[in-house]
Amino acid sequence: MTDSYTSSDSPDAERDALLAEAFHDYDEPSVGTLDLEERNAFRRVTSATELRSEEQADGYEVEYRKLRLEQVILVGVWTEGSTAEVEANMQELAALAQTAGAEVVEMLYQKRDKPHAGTYIGSGKVAELRDIVHATGADTVICDGELSPGQLVALEEALKIKVIDRTMLILDIFAQHAKSKEGKAQVSLAQMEYLYTRTRGWGGNLSRQAGGRAGSNGGVGLRGPGETRIEADRRRLRTEMAKLRHELADMKTARDIKRAKRARSTVPKIAIAGYTNAGKSSLINAMTGAGVLVEDALFATLDPSTRRATLADGRAVVLTDTVGFVRHLPTQLVEAFKSTLEEVTGADLVLHVVDGSDPFPLKQIQAVSEVLADIVRDTDETIPPEIIVVNKIDAADPLVLAELRHAFADAGRDAVFVSAHTGEGIDELEQRIEMFLNTLDAHVTLLVPYTRGDVVSRVHEEGTVRSESYEAEGTLIDVRLPRIVADQYAEFAISPEPSAGEDSGEQSWVGQDDLDAG
Repeated sequence: MTDSYTSSDSPDAERDALLAEAFHDYDEPSVGTLDLEERNAFRRVTSATELRSEEQADGYEVEYRKLRLEQVILVGVWTEGSTAEVEANMQELAALAQTAGAEVVEMLYQKRDKPHAGTYIGSGKVAELRDIVHATGADTVICDGELSPGQLVALEEALKIKVIDRTMLILDIFAQHAKSKEGKAQVSLAQMEYLYTRTRGWGGNLSRQAGGRAGSNGGVGLRGPGETRIEADRRRLRTEMAKLRHELADMKTARDIKRAKRARSTVPKIAIAGYTNAGKSSLINAMTGAGVLVEDALFATLDPSTRRATLADGRAVVLTDTVGFVRHLPTQLVEAFKSTLEEVTGADLVLHVVDGSDPFPLKQIQAVSEVLADIVRDTDETIPPEIIVVNKIDAADPLVLAELRHAFADAGRDAVFVSAHTGEGIDELEQRIEMFLNTLDAHVTLLVPYTRGDVVSRVHEEGTVRSESYEAEGTLIDVRLPRIVADQYAEFAISPEPSAGEDSGEQSWVGQDDLDAG
């Protein structure tokens, strides 16, 4: 408590003192912190068991039940790989379900050569699953794969509860986490494209008749089934999809203008890509202190965020945090988010972040590479050079890290092992980035007249000055500059650019094609 105020204290002084006490030691939260609090506030709900007892006691109708966590059962089909791999896949599906706000009550999988054409799993497993649904009172069954419309209907008829697949689950997570107008439009378009072939109607029961008086469009002999409910639903979906595509095209124009402006900039652009929940946002926070939203959940980041950072040599770079990838990423999402993922192909360097604590990190790298290949398949662009960043080494199994080091050494791939949580390896990562950026620069010696102080200032701002001296004719600067800037100041150059690899101690950089060949 504060001391009592005397009558001589003014009201303003008393108010200032109270405010100072109320905000003592108060740190203004970052945008990411506020986003995380908002997201967690939505998920802090009463347990399903407590709410069910309340609903039964209060006699709530179904449509007025309180918000609660759905209880779900996970179902998978084991077609290849080891037991550890299929269990890791099921654990990932469980993490997806929890991220969507569900409570996993049971997991089961079946070993088959391929999923059952009619019900995804065999009739015996369907009967077992029905018993588990009745015993647990689960609300939803989630299948680890993309179900056909026929499989979806057959399972729901057999189980009498809602059935969704992996694609629908990922789409739901994206719908929850998208915040920007463009992100929400992209998710909505992906959802509609997926639901278009899975729309259900009620046959001819709700069809409209084309009757009417003579001379109109109906009449005797012309009455009959009109537009059925399913046809009307699909027509509305087509209309909405066309509207969203038009809106996204308009947004693309604005985004292309911004991208062209960044392309003219001499500041190097670095994209951070990788598997979902690999620690990309944590890494950008560790390098920039930006306060980007960080959450131990899948697909926590959907809207790209760009931050400026300064390396140890004083060079400024731009880091872009992108949406995470996942195995079997739905085709609809790849298409809808292609404009967002183009940030990767437009970068000078890609930091490919891998979760070192995952039991199968090489599978993550393969999944990300496949999605990136899908993005550039129908374009003239190529994937920029990349540095593999193995994150979370503080929580990783030493045997897994040893396997990764051996695999990268055999393939000749450049990899850095870091921990965004503890800061271990961040300095080494920045050094690797500096070494790569040096290969993009021109090494020149400039003699700048003293009347051109603007040139000296820009050289210091955008280049890496190796040495500087003052001669009678002007300032002599040995500097590394972006090639665009070096060409602009060619009139001040007094020595030709050395050939590649001439500088001692400079590491030659291996391109992505060379890495794949190795």
